Amino acid sequence: MKLKGLFGILTVLLMTVLSILTYFCFYASSSYMFFITEGLVLLTVIYLAVFYHRIVKPLHIIGNGMELLREQDFSSRLSFVGQVEADKVVDVFNKMMEQLKNERLHLREQNHFLDLLIKASPMGVVILDLDDRIQSVNQSALQMLGLKENDAEGKTFIEIHSPLAEELMRLAPYESKTSRLSDANIYKCTHSSFVDRGFHHSFYLIESLTREVFKAEKKAYEKVIRMIAHEVNNTTAGITSTLDTLENAFRDMKDMEDFSEVLRVSIERCYRMSHFITNFADVVRIPEAQLQHCGLNEAVTYGKRFMETLCLNRQINIIMELSEDSPSVYLDKTLFEQALVNIIKNAVESIGENGNIHIRTSNHPVCLEIADTGKGIDKEVESKLFTPFFSSKPNGQGIGLTVIREILQKHNCTFSLRTYPDGLTRFKVLFGK
Repeated sequence: MKLKGLFGILTVLLMTVLSILTYFCFYASSSYMFFITEGLVLLTVIYLAVFYHRIVKPLHIIGNGMELLREQDFSSRLSFVGQVEADKVVDVFNKMMEQLKNERLHLREQNHFLDLLIKASPMGVVILDLDDRIQSVNQSALQMLGLKENDAEGKTFIEIHSPLAEELMRLAPYESKTSRLSDANIYKCTHSSFVDRGFHHSFYLIESLTREVFKAEKKAYEKVIRMIAHEVNNTTAGITSTLDTLENAFRDMKDMEDFSEVLRVSIERCYRMSHFITNFADVVRIPEAQLQHCGLNEAVTYGKRFMETLCLNRQINIIMELSEDSPSVYLDKTLFEQALVNIIKNAVESIGENGNIHIRTSNHPVCLEIADTGKGIDKEVESKLFTPFFSSKPNGQGIGLTVIREILQKHNCTFSLRTYPDGLTRFKVLFGK
């Protein structure tokens, strides 16, 4: 029972007892004393009512304040009751409510600002819940993971099938690691955590270092290649000229055929050396792309025709699966065809003989995919594929993929090369808008 009810029962009992006692004590002996006593009882009732108003009612108001706190209604305030002691409590309570309101508003503003900052950040941010499922992910992280909006929330890294997600999954708590993926992108990934309501939540920061690393790599190998090409070409030109003069002088002499043959081999070797270093110099001299509006199917068909003879000699079938509506893209046809020929050539070399190459185009998104039935790419090799001058072939120079990388970057394309669980090795090229 509430305090108000108990106070009412006490008042009724007290007045009843006093009235009965007054009646038996004074009514029979003196009616005058009886009415005076009853008047005192009435005054006592009035006093108790005032007492309730001044003592019990403030407690009731404070109880209402506790309800406001329980409901977290920090906008409401208690009214003053006109009593010094009670009004002090009301004043402290109202100030506390004002402070709580301001702190909650400040916290909301900070959280809103933080949300806007995360969404606008070029750095990818992935926040996990206590079950290691993705709770929140910003737009930059979605692009890096190759996902569409709402495709990641509620899933684990294993469920989203992304090479970058696999790298994130391998990170130990508070570890930072730089990873180069099979799509030639380089990321700095950091695993950390924050405390929310007493529990640690993991989050990941993903910073793209691709452009910076590529610029540094290109600057380094451009300088080295120019210096080497200059020295080698100058040297081989002088040696070739001297050897050619000697070979002409000894050509008609008797018993000098073997010596002339050695000179011819040396001359040929010099030419090969010059051609070898020229191939490296060509990587540096790739011109800027002159982009023009054209159909992707048309460019792909031309590249396929150029490679048909090589494929025919090796019993390799080129299977075209082009979109009915040719995707419209901006290309430098000459440069793009050079990249396409290199991609198909790598697929042919991977197959060797007797296999298939599937060339597909699609509109949504605008994509070119070249898949082959070759021997595939090892996981250890995937991350090194687009490293300048790296080659998995015994006699490879590592120029082909470097040229492809440079050309596709000039077209603002994103790309990837890896072997999928179905056994096909796919080179995917996504065109930006």
